[in-house]
Order: sequence, then structure tokens, then C-alpha cells
Amino acid sequence: MKYSIYQMDIIAGKPDANRMKVRHWLEAEMKENKPDIVVLPEMWTTAYTLKALDKVADTNGAKTKSFLKELALTFKVNIIGGSVANQKDGKFFNSSFVFSRNGDLVYEYDKVHLVPMLNEHDFLAGGEKVPEVFELEGIKMGLIICYDLRFPEIIRSLALDGAQVLHVVAEWPAARTRHWKVLQTARAIENQMYVVSANRVGEYDGVEFAGASMAIDPWGDVLLEASEEDEETLSISLDLDKVEKVRKEVPIFTSRVPHLYKKEI
Repeated sequence: MKYSIYQMDIIAGKPDANRMKVRHWLEAEMKENKPDIVVLPEMWTTAYTLKALDKVADTNGAKTKSFLKELALTFKVNIIGGSVANQKDGKFFNSSFVFSRNGDLVYEYDKVHLVPMLNEHDFLAGGEKVPEVFELEGIKMGLIICYDLRFPEIIRSLALDGAQVLHVVAEWPAARTRHWKVLQTARAIENQMYVVSANRVGEYDGVEFAGASMAIDPWGDVLLEASEEDEETLSISLDLDKVEKVRKEVPIFTSRVPHLYKKEI
């Protein structure tokens, strides 16, 4: 399964301009690499313009869903749609949408873990449902958003439900770049799954972002890593058979004794 990951420099507070950027990027990418799946970063329509959410956020995801559906159908590509600011039920959420190449919305998720360091609780509501497994092309997958990466419990739940690929969409800051890289590698190794991430680059409101979007295999080997500064695309084909192979060679899931753990998961 061939991936293209867009490590994007986001134009703050300009959803239309960012949608145009994504369209132009995807047009070029489909001609050059012809991916099966593309991955966008967190909050790619607006960046972290939290104080302006009432002006720039989607309403019920309508604009983003319509845009991603149209792209999926036009280019016959599966889309891991990063995440966007999304107003619904009188609250603002950080919402992700996944579309199949047939234009079907196959999964949506609201970020559960809000970042204290960014005062997200002052602007956003946390999702009330943990991430779940979804399928594209018959492959079981999961998706988390940025700070979720620090919570292995939810990712192990995805692995136990059969996820072979974990997508991490993020605006992870450069101040914690080492954490970004180490945590992704740990999640890949401990769950014997691929980890595919799309982080942003650039700067907003005094915060520099880490870039370093990655593709990591179930052994924890980094297959590709983007720069920490530049907007770029990672293109890679994943051998999904490797997940089963690794899980047979080191059978951690059949070795588990959850009844002895303080908290079962």
C-alpha cells in the first residue's frame, strides 16, 4: 500500500488558502507518485488559531467533509484527513475525517486528550469516544491526534482490535522533538504495527513545529523521516505482511496476562 505524507506549512487562519494548497499538492502527487493513501497533518485548515475559532472553524465538519470527499472521488485516493477545528453542538472540537477512494466517510474522531501546555481546554472540548479501528482497502487501521501519542492505553486497544497501521496527525512543537520521535518508535515496537505520521513545519504565535514526519515499521525501524524544518512529501510503500510476520516471531499478544495487570486493557 503506497502512502504520500504531506508535511505541510500551514497558513494561519486561512482555511480557503490551505485547501488550495492541499488541492495543488494532491494534483502534483497523483501525477508523480500515484499513492493509495494520503495523510494530512493536524489542524491543517487553520493552524492553532484558537482565539479565532468562531470565525475559522468548520460547522459540523461540512466544508472539510465536502472538500475531502471531492478530492477522494476526483483522484480516486484514500484520505487520512488530518484534523480540523470543528464546531458542533455549541462546542469546538479537533476533528479527524477519513475518506475512501469511493468518496465514503469511513471514520471520524474527535481528539480526546487536550494539551494543557497550549491551554486547549480553554477553547476546545475533548472527544467523548476513544479511537476505534477502521478499514481502508481491507486493512485495519487507527488514527490518533498529536497529544494522544502520549497515552499508550488507547493505542494498545487499537492493536488488540487488529490495527496494522497507526496514523498520527500532529502539530508537534520543536521543543519536544525527541519525545515525538521516541514515542512513535515505542508505539510501533510495543504494538508491532506500522506508525505513519504527518506533522507540520513552520512557526505560529512564537511556537516552532518539529516536522520529522515518519514511517516506522513493526520492528521499530524508521523507514523514512522528513526534515525538521522544510515542507515536503514522504512517499513510501508499506508491506502489510510484515505485521503478521513480526507478531508471530515475537508473540506479545498471546503472551499477555491481563488478569494480572492492575488495570486491564
